[in-house]
Amino acid sequence: MLRVRGGRPIDKTKIRRILIRPSNWVGDVVMNIPTIEAVRENFPESTISVVARPWVTPLLENHPAVDQVLPFRKGNDHLSRIFEIIRVAGRIRRKEFDLAILLQNAFEAAFLTYLGGINLRVGYNTDRRGFLLSHAVIRDNEVLSLHQVEYYLYILRSMGWDAKSTDPRVFVADSDKKAIESVLAAAGIGRDHALIGLSPGAVFGPAKQWPAERFAAIGDWAAQRWGAKAVVMGSEGDQDICTEVNELMKHGSLNLCARTTLGEVMALIQRCHYFVTNDSGLMHIGAALHVPMVAIFGSTDPIATGPRSRNARIVRHSVDCAPCLKPECSSDYRCMLSIEPDEVWREMEYLRAEKSA
Repeated sequence: MLRVRGGRPIDKTKIRRILIRPSNWVGDVVMNIPTIEAVRENFPESTISVVARPWVTPLLENHPAVDQVLPFRKGNDHLSRIFEIIRVAGRIRRKEFDLAILLQNAFEAAFLTYLGGINLRVGYNTDRRGFLLSHAVIRDNEVLSLHQVEYYLYILRSMGWDAKSTDPRVFVADSDKKAIESVLAAAGIGRDHALIGLSPGAVFGPAKQWPAERFAAIGDWAAQRWGAKAVVMGSEGDQDICTEVNELMKHGSLNLCARTTLGEVMALIQRCHYFVTNDSGLMHIGAALHVPMVAIFGSTDPIATGPRSRNARIVRHSVDCAPCLKPECSSDYRCMLSIEPDEVWREMEYLRAEKSA
């Protein structure tokens, strides 16, 4: 059990309303989900709300462990951010929460719940915020070596609460499924077509991105050898590389990059028979939906952020400088460039064989 600095053990029978502050990024929120589910198991009679950035709320709105999502919008300047914190803190105060569990590591999360009048505030002692927590979990090197799913679960374990190790799950809204079916049907992609999803982007930087021409090669081989249709997906920041993949493919693809909401891209990934992706938020969604996938790793560490799914295969080369965790390579990007399309395709064939067995 990790050390906790702060108040006495919490009487679970007196907790009626819980507020959880998850992380801000898509992949991190997916990895938060087993902890949110564990909170539900520990407090089955309590109301659980989450206060989250709008761009991640589709991951939480349909989850059975969550009763309510409170949007926390990010202002465009310093003053508007302060006003938003005050606004959300006031809303939190009116709801009279008994307990806050902070999965986001930032000072802001502790400050927000302190202003919101929540007496019991549990989280890691990161970002110099320990004095704002009633129960500050002391983060040590051992917990930093774990997969991020376990990292978040250890907050609950440190409190003496049950928190079993499980893989993340996400739930797709029916409206998003219908919207994606309409888009695919309009593009001539029916239920009888094998569908391969390609996600060539990555927010953290080019060191996490496998080259566009290699994603295009995988899409073309799937079309040639399996008769599959390819769909390219990503966020606004991924538009350049997604367009490049689309243009390089000889057999063509449906480019839906920046043309879907997060809820719709979740439905799109769920609709795919196979998924090829870098280490990204969409990778974690694919894993949580248990879509057969190949995840390509370069600068980042699959031990810490790899996909948690029995249907996921990781392609990574052990080079002396990886994982460097840097957004850009200072030398030759060999961790990514040494991975050839043949290696990724071999894993695709393994997935297909497993699916057919």
